[in-house]
Amino acid sequence: MASKPIIAPSILSADFGYLAEQIAEAEQAGADWLHIDVMDGHFVPPITMGQQVTRVCRQHSQLPLDVHLMVQSPDGMLASFAEAGANHIHIHVEASPDPAASLAAIRALGCKAGLALNPPTPVERVLPYLDQADIILVMSVNPGRSGQAFMPDSLEKVRQLQAAIAERGLDTLIQLDGGIDASTLPAAHAAGGQAFVAGNAIFAHPQGIAAGVHALRNAALVAQH
Repeated sequence: MASKPIIAPSILSADFGYLAEQIAEAEQAGADWLHIDVMDGHFVPPITMGQQVTRVCRQHSQLPLDVHLMVQSPDGMLASFAEAGANHIHIHVEASPDPAASLAAIRALGCKAGLALNPPTPVERVLPYLDQADIILVMSVNPGRSGQAFMPDSLEKVRQLQAAIAERGLDTLIQLDGGIDASTLPAAHAAGGQAFVAGNAIFAHPQGIAAGVHALRNAALVAQH
């Protein structure tokens, strides 16, 4: 398990008029990764951001860029996101025609390979690919918009994944995305989560971005004890 929970602010909740400044504030506050939600209007209804925003994030941050492709048939996009500066690329088990091939292609590009699953998708769908994925991304809300409430059912998925990963002696990392804040992070970490995507909890925190990062970090420290 990671030595400390990884905090990954989702720029989907940032103010894009001040994106560079907000990224810098999150980084200075101790964020570990930047999470970039790419939606194509097909796999999920919204159209959000793509390679150009990834490139801008790369120009303005040294943090690992955690790119989440919520897109149909992602294989044709992998190289362009790697070129734009992605460090991790997640594809969805529901969207890839051949997850094993997609994960191998991501690794061949020099990126960490992530495999995501939506709330209705059983854990069994990703188990065949555990040894090919660096990260399993458990969606703890239905993908498509920020600000949704955390789904407690996702914790059982995390526990099942942790058990399967331990049984096989793998170091695959478990990440959660959706409804993560200071109140939900401790239970998610206790279940086996290691990396946590948070949008509104950071970028819409009433005391500001740094306070949002610190609140999650403090919750993570509580979760470790």
